[in-house]
Amino acid sequence: MKALVFSIGSDRYGLPLRAIARVLPVVALKQIPLAPAFVAGLMDLHGQPVPVIDLSRLAGVALTQIWLDSRIVLVDYVADGRPARPLGLLVEHVTGIETVLDAALSDPGIDGAPFLGAVAGSLQLVEVDELLAPDVRALLFPRDGADYGKESRMEHADGRR
Repeated sequence: MKALVFSIGSDRYGLPLRAIARVLPVVALKQIPLAPAFVAGLMDLHGQPVPVIDLSRLAGVALTQIWLDSRIVLVDYVADGRPARPLGLLVEHVTGIETVLDAALSDPGIDGAPFLGAVAGSLQLVEVDELLAPDVRALLFPRDGADYGKESRMEHADGRR
């Protein structure tokens, strides 16, 4: 498998390429009041608001600054059996893409953060589907039908999109 490699603090992590929709430069984010500290904010993606999670903060490491090699990685996040929704992951020190052999993957042997998966040497994989706790999923992806970007997909009463 191929993985996008980045750092959290001094440790190396990887996101499987199959989970990634796009990789974007860091953009200005709108803050979400009362959201957990690891919710970096909302980005505007062609008129659609997309929540962005700061993976460093989620892992308990404070992001000190945005680096030249920081990126927002868009993934299709599936929650509660609902259709996939775009979710941005703010990552720092993206170093490139590496091939990770399935035979090299092993269980980390500890129950750490639920979003951290198998390890291969010094690289640990991030499990996208395990990133958000139920309360954070409810905040970012409400069930009340108020889908992000719903208006941009609907036709307005005057016929414009």
